Amino acid sequence: MPPERRRRMKLDRRTGAKPKRKPGTRPDWKAGAGPGRPPQKPAPSSQRKPPARPSAAAAAIAVAAAEEERRLRQRNRLTLEEDKPAVERCLEELVFGDVENDEDALLRRLRGPRVQGHEDSGDSEVENEAKGNFPPQKKPVWVDEDDEDEEMVDMMNNRFRKDMMKNASESKLSKDNLKKRLKEEFQHAMGGVPAWAETTKRTTSSDDESEEDEDDLLQRTGNFISTSTSLPRGILKMKNCQPANAERPTVARISSVQFHPGAQIVMVAGLDNAVSLFQVDGKTNPKIQSIYLERFPIFKACFSANGEEVLATSTHSKVLYVYDMLAGKLIPVHQLRGLKEKIVRSFEVSSDGSFLLINGIAGYLHLLAMKTKELIGSMKINGRVAASTFSSDSKKVYASSGDGEVYVWDVNSRKCLNRFVDEGSLYGLSIATSRNGQYVACGSNCGVVNIYNQDSCLQETNPKPIKAIMNLVTGVTSLTFNPTSEILAIASEKMKEAVRLVHLPSCTVFSNFPVVKKKNISHVHTMDFSPRSGYFALGNEKGKALMYRLHHYSDF
Repeated sequence: MPPERRRRMKLDRRTGAKPKRKPGTRPDWKAGAGPGRPPQKPAPSSQRKPPARPSAAAAAIAVAAAEEERRLRQRNRLTLEEDKPAVERCLEELVFGDVENDEDALLRRLRGPRVQGHEDSGDSEVENEAKGNFPPQKKPVWVDEDDEDEEMVDMMNNRFRKDMMKNASESKLSKDNLKKRLKEEFQHAMGGVPAWAETTKRTTSSDDESEEDEDDLLQRTGNFISTSTSLPRGILKMKNCQPANAERPTVARISSVQFHPGAQIVMVAGLDNAVSLFQVDGKTNPKIQSIYLERFPIFKACFSANGEEVLATSTHSKVLYVYDMLAGKLIPVHQLRGLKEKIVRSFEVSSDGSFLLINGIAGYLHLLAMKTKELIGSMKINGRVAASTFSSDSKKVYASSGDGEVYVWDVNSRKCLNRFVDEGSLYGLSIATSRNGQYVACGSNCGVVNIYNQDSCLQETNPKPIKAIMNLVTGVTSLTFNPTSEILAIASEKMKEAVRLVHLPSCTVFSNFPVVKKKNISHVHTMDFSPRSGYFALGNEKGKALMYRLHHYSDF
């Protein structure tokens, strides 16, 4: 051993440290040298075994780690799948496919085709991956130059559009400008933008209401599953609301109250020669507008089936006023084509908006086209016509006569399908049909309301009523069903507080209506139910359009 190496080893033994050696060299005992053995020469380079490659070992470790991660994910997923119902597992398999063995394929399918492009070096990997998930936008194959030209609408040759022109230079308007002009005309006719047309406000309020409902649901315990959605009988939960015409009070008798078929609007008309429209909110009911008809005390006013027109008749005139709500125009129809009646008072509008039925004198019923106001044909009954109404499908007409008989007519052929005597009636005063096509209610002079099945009225010559309501003692002048055919409102204008609400199909009267604490339900002349929101309104002789909200259809 060289003296330098011997000296280095002595120093290492004194300090207790191991002798240092150059990296890549092996000790002599590994190479075969040892005490008493001669040192072996290293093998030639051609006979040496190559060392193991680090890249292969790292790849094996990565594969093992990926397999272990996949196994753990599979075990976790199976643990979660055990708690899921069979329906949910089946739905996931239909939507995402069978991903039990290949979740990476699902991820690739959800990401979609990736766009190959240069990624900005400043963006992160997550942003670049998100950008690559969007499919490339396809360019149009060809572009039509005529599409870019804005189509113009002629305003001069159309009598409805001509009235919307502000000056002579607007003989032609683009479609966008015409749309804006129609919107302005509608807002002018309605007195502003109604609440039902404000989509943003309505969406916000609905979200707030849903949050309040969720909070209320979390604060209470109990059985939240209802066994029946039908209206219970006995006591009707309701609350008093502000009168519909509170912003336009009057002392004249209210002859007509009706809710708009598609909007939160109520119409009030009376003997003060005015038709007023109010927005229904149950609190203030702000007035939209009023239409004054000079020397025209209104006998009846009614919306058209689509809600775009208001029809009004007077107590002593043959003129029929038509108010166009979209155009804001009042159109007097002085003479209905083909009609020879001297006075036009009572009328009915079919639910499909096709027909207008006018009750004439001497037992005549006149059927007119709603669009043109022209006479289609007439029907004749014995005695005078006391009341009439359309069936729910607008294919039949029910007429009550002054002799206590009920006639059923076919609208298309104008032939009498059946005729029967209203049981116990000396002469009829009112008649109504339910909107589900199940009931017919007939009111008589003695205060009795007979409720019939519509099928029996069509097939039997002497049908028996399902129930006779005898809670009124004076003539029943008003009858109306609610939209769900679960409530029948009956009233008499001959006596104070003479109004009742009848539960169907039990045919029993709600015991808690009317509430006579304030004694304000005086001589009811007209009634109506709102189509959706659960309001009930009635007009009396003191000029008030009283309004209630039913708890069954909307929460307080």
